[in-house]
Amino acid sequence: MENHKENDVIEIDLLEIINVLLVRFWIIAGVGLLAAAAGFAVSKFVVTPTYESTTKIYILNKSESTTVTYSDVQMGTQLTKDYAELINSRYVLEEVIEELSLADMEYEDLLDQVSVHTPTDTRIVSITVTDTEPQQAMKIADCIREVAGEHIQNVMDIDAVNVVEEANLPTEKAGPSVAKWTLIGGIIGVFLVCVIVLIHYLLDDTIKTSEDVERYLGLSTLALIPVAVDENNVKQKTKRK
Repeated sequence: MENHKENDVIEIDLLEIINVLLVRFWIIAGVGLLAAAAGFAVSKFVVTPTYESTTKIYILNKSESTTVTYSDVQMGTQLTKDYAELINSRYVLEEVIEELSLADMEYEDLLDQVSVHTPTDTRIVSITVTDTEPQQAMKIADCIREVAGEHIQNVMDIDAVNVVEEANLPTEKAGPSVAKWTLIGGIIGVFLVCVIVLIHYLLDDTIKTSEDVERYLGLSTLALIPVAVDENNVKQKTKRK
């Protein structure tokens, strides 16, 4: 019984698995190249390119003193998170939609296109808008900056919101990255083929060699009978006779 239980345990040889993958190397490489080519074609000709336009503002707090201390800078840095929330607020984005007559766009749609970043230890707020049209991305970014500046001044009692950089007109697409899609497509293709090959290898319980007989059946082989003549050739010869 103990021998039978030991025989039921399947041993996986790492070198044998590597050999199985190496034997099918050309299949794996071929599928990987096809998947990479598919990723390239989709990113280049199918997916609509997007463009990013960025504008930056500097927020100045009200203060009686003309000198700016480190505590003022630290406090301003903490407040930038509040400014980011105000920029992404429903009031600001819906006002932008109304001013630019974006009738086919809802608040949630515009919110997905806007990202607000605050560099560390600064009071500069960067507003980036992503759109399929470069001109539209620039217009939306500038409009958000203007509306958000007024809203921040009213809500936070800010002295001024100064423009650091106006929105740029993007000339190069921000996405999708052709190289990234091509690389990801190739990796996914190679991974899937390797998984399929390994699953087929692990589920294949047929006996192929004398070592398999000893491993799975616990029997020793007495002799091997080589097949020297193909069965089809034998049938053809018998028919001719």
